[in-house]
Amino acid sequence: MSYAALQAHYRTLFQLRHAEAMLGWDEATMMPAGAGPARAEALATLRGLIHERATAPELEDLFAAAEAEGGLDPWQAANLREMKRAWLRETSIPRDLVEAASRAESQSEQAWRVLRSANDWRSFRPLLETVVSLKRETAQALSARLGLSPYDALLDGYEPGARRAAIAPLFEELRAALPPLIERILEKQSRETVLVPPGPFPVERQRWLGAELMSRVGFDWTRGRLDVSHHPFCGGVPTDVRITTRYDEEDFQTALMGVMHETGHAKYEQNLPAAFLEQPVGSARGMSVHESQSLLQEMQICRSREFIELLAPLLEQAFPRAVAREPRAFTPDNLYRLATRVKKDFIRVDADEATYPCHVLLRFEVEEALIDGKLRVADIPDVWDEKMQELLGLSTRGNDRDGCMQDVHWAAGLFGYFPTYTLGALTAAQLFQALTQALPGARDDIRRGEFGGINGWLREHVWSLGSLLETPELVRRATGKDLGTEAFLTHLERRYLE
Repeated sequence: MSYAALQAHYRTLFQLRHAEAMLGWDEATMMPAGAGPARAEALATLRGLIHERATAPELEDLFAAAEAEGGLDPWQAANLREMKRAWLRETSIPRDLVEAASRAESQSEQAWRVLRSANDWRSFRPLLETVVSLKRETAQALSARLGLSPYDALLDGYEPGARRAAIAPLFEELRAALPPLIERILEKQSRETVLVPPGPFPVERQRWLGAELMSRVGFDWTRGRLDVSHHPFCGGVPTDVRITTRYDEEDFQTALMGVMHETGHAKYEQNLPAAFLEQPVGSARGMSVHESQSLLQEMQICRSREFIELLAPLLEQAFPRAVAREPRAFTPDNLYRLATRVKKDFIRVDADEATYPCHVLLRFEVEEALIDGKLRVADIPDVWDEKMQELLGLSTRGNDRDGCMQDVHWAAGLFGYFPTYTLGALTAAQLFQALTQALPGARDDIRRGEFGGINGWLREHVWSLGSLLETPELVRRATGKDLGTEAFLTHLERRYLE
């Protein structure tokens, strides 16, 4: 009976977080600017109520009673494990700190939307200093309760069980392998001719193209929608998934690949186990697995030669005038060279898959030092510039808009999130390698626009499992080995150098 009481309790928590997710989506997409302060207060109050329920004093006794009663099946046992994990984290942080952090993060994120475009670090800095101060306080509270370092305590919130000690060897392998690999790719591509498709590409036609491909790869429009925001994201809940992108009338590729990336997230959410959607075990298995699904969709599938062959005739339907002006730019061969172009650039979200991990390594090192108290917020621009020059040979001095202000994550208090992007890339490559071995015709299916087999494999090995398994076990069962860098580096060699 104690387990049933816990289920009811966490069902209510899920509904409250549903409301929180929709308020957050609206804030990023529809909310008028003048509503910002009131929205920040509303979200702070709601998050305080969620925290109060998540730390209810009766939960500890219910956990003990449910374990003593026994008789739980594997899904129920995993659900109890996830409930306790969440409860431990929630009870580590006092409500007044939760509300203060929420208020500061809302104010910081709202200001970031304006200040980033103005390259105004001076005005943004005090807002970020408040966020960082509160995040350090949160990390210390979690550290004391969980027995982890402050940074690991934050990382654990996005990727349960992940630790710097386990991530560091993988990142060191990438730091050693990627710079020379990138140089080899750039040298090879310098001998290739790529035509840039000429715009303009009307926004309404870009939206049609994105929506058409979302449908073809398996997005369920009865339980989701596509909108516009300053920073692309996937939000909402499994029964109502909200994804966003941003459009540039001179470049269709950025928005399209952004849509495909977020669709990978959305398909994961829409295919989580229906019987447990309102329970912790029914949620996605950490952000590295979540990122693996977006990167598998965008990088492994949508930048493949087979997908480009599917895309080419759809581009002719979407942009007939542009195709008529320069038909050579829209051939499958040219489009594939365009989709796989490697370039050292400033912006993470626009980076190719070879240079992207360098952007993550930079952010990982900066936010580690921030949370550990070894770096002041005031010094971020200089450290960012140093590391950008070290990793990609680019300087961001005086260009904070395209440097340390480009991402919403720190403004929104998402410290510990960035490593999951590269862990996700490694997982995506390893999963796709296993998928194509299990389904030899998968690449031909992509060319024909038939995604039933691919989605079925992912549903069986990832989506339908929710949080039943810990991440390392999920990866081992799906791919037959522990997470490593081999599949990712092999993928880069084959796509870019063979």
